[in-house]
Amino acid sequence: QVVLVESGGGSVQAGESLRLSCTSPSEYTYTFYRMAWFRQAPGKEREGVACTNIASAGTFYDASVKGRFTISRDNAKNTMYLQMNSLEPEDTAMYYCAASPSASRAWYDPSAYNYWGRGTQVTVSS
Repeated sequence: QVVLVESGGGSVQAGESLRLSCTSPSEYTYTFYRMAWFRQAPGKEREGVACTNIASAGTFYDASVKGRFTISRDNAKNTMYLQMNSLEPEDTAMYYCAASPSASRAWYDPSAYNYWGRGTQVTVSS
């Protein structure tokens, strides 16, 4: 079973930054054509935050985070990152890492991903 492991969450003040990491088994790095970050706040649906294709050939962001968040992927370290700057209370959620061997569906559709991590909590206070 493939395991994606997120880390880097925490509690910060509005305006501060966090960097999330998602590590995958080395043998799967080049199997994952697409990797993404999703988030889910209490009582809300899981939503796509950002996505990157292999070798960072394409990146996509939700409008609510564009210009503040940056997704990147270091295949040599089997790790994907989400640099989150200028955090807002509305960014508070559980953040999940997801991966897929293909790009057959919209990047923000959770059903497009076969593999998920267990999540890391991000809490932003005003």
